[in-house]
Amino acid sequence: MGRRSSHTPEELRELILEASTELISEGGLTGLSAREIARRINYSPGTLYNVFENLDDLVLTIEGRLIDGLAAELDKVPAQDSPMEQALAMGRAYLNYTSKKPKLWNLLFEHHLPAGREVPVWYQQKLDSVMQRVEAVVSPLMPRRSAEDVTRSAHVLWAGVHGITSLATADKLAVVTSEGAGPLVDLLISAYLQGINQSAKPAR
Repeated sequence: MGRRSSHTPEELRELILEASTELISEGGLTGLSAREIARRINYSPGTLYNVFENLDDLVLTIEGRLIDGLAAELDKVPAQDSPMEQALAMGRAYLNYTSKKPKLWNLLFEHHLPAGREVPVWYQQKLDSVMQRVEAVVSPLMPRRSAEDVTRSAHVLWAGVHGITSLATADKLAVVTSEGAGPLVDLLISAYLQGINQSAKPAR
């Protein structure tokens, strides 16, 4: 049974987000429902829709916080002597961040918006902000390439790193290899960026 609100709208929003995050951490996206969220915060299910437009809106907000958290972790990586070392450190930071909250991180790739609905501008801006950090590391290794090539290469690299981390967070990496995710991420980044560096050099 719901009760009359004893929280401000901002407090209620945080309660909903905290309860939803806990539910997803425990059981993934399938464990999330308006009824269960309401039960945990001791409000009626309808209260949820006074704060968020729908469950998709709620999930996107949680995803946005996860992306912000990743960006903050990448920003903690100290400056390195070379772009390669910086990229390796960022890859390890990404792997470390996702391993701490695997079900939450997988939410970004399990959750799909209804057909015809695009992600909000603010959400895309968060994703772009993370990729800009990767591009800043890749760019010095591609001095003769266009900005479009740098962006594309950064996306390809990060997609590969994400593939390894996704297998690791889903506890499926052993199906592919007996090696740990860390060495695989290091190998992927170093091999890919070395290849880019070589291909960017002028022919003799």
